[in-house]
Amino acid sequence: MRSHPSTRLFIIAIDGPSGAGKGTVARAVAASLGYRHVDTGAMYRALAWKAVHERLKLEDESALATLARRAVIEVSDGVVRVDGHDVKEAIRTAEIDKAAAAVARQPGVREVLIRQQREIGVGGGVVMEGRDIGTVVFPSADLKIYLDASPEERARRRATDPSHASGTGNAAVQDVASALAERDRSDSTRKASPLALAPDAVLIDTTGVPVDAVVQRVLALAARRR
Repeated sequence: MRSHPSTRLFIIAIDGPSGAGKGTVARAVAASLGYRHVDTGAMYRALAWKAVHERLKLEDESALATLARRAVIEVSDGVVRVDGHDVKEAIRTAEIDKAAAAVARQPGVREVLIRQQREIGVGGGVVMEGRDIGTVVFPSADLKIYLDASPEERARRRATDPSHASGTGNAAVQDVASALAERDRSDSTRKASPLALAPDAVLIDTTGVPVDAVVQRVLALAARRR
């Protein structure tokens, strides 16, 4: 981690819906600052993969919470493992998209994973992305960013994203848009840690904006807080 000894290490929270650019921006900001990048969404996906693998019922909160407590999930700087299994690619499928949304709705699961996320980021020097980082996980984060984009832009990005199984470039954008709309509904209406804009977050609309420009804006905001 590249940081001067006298420089306080920040917790930077980046929230927003799927396709808004969280992952790309968070990785770039973390790399520029020499911070750790943590994709909390991958934690829920990894747990969902494990639940599907063990054939658990995705509405069984008790069983899923128990699984969350015993599973060893490693998510940092591009690594995604659960109980030693590399699931980085396996969790980026339509099946796991749906499973992760179901798992993330369970309060018992969120309680366990939020505790783990706080342990990961408590010392600072982290760029953590998700849907409830600035509102629930780290409500006192040094910098809170909420990325958003038009539904059309988000669907186009996801349809052509090679990190997803559907990202072949030939995916029907309308199908992806429908899936994203359903995920948005699930995330924003769940009782536990719903997707929401924190009052003190900086809202950045990434529609039509180059990634580099968004990254530079976030870095400038971070610099002003030092």
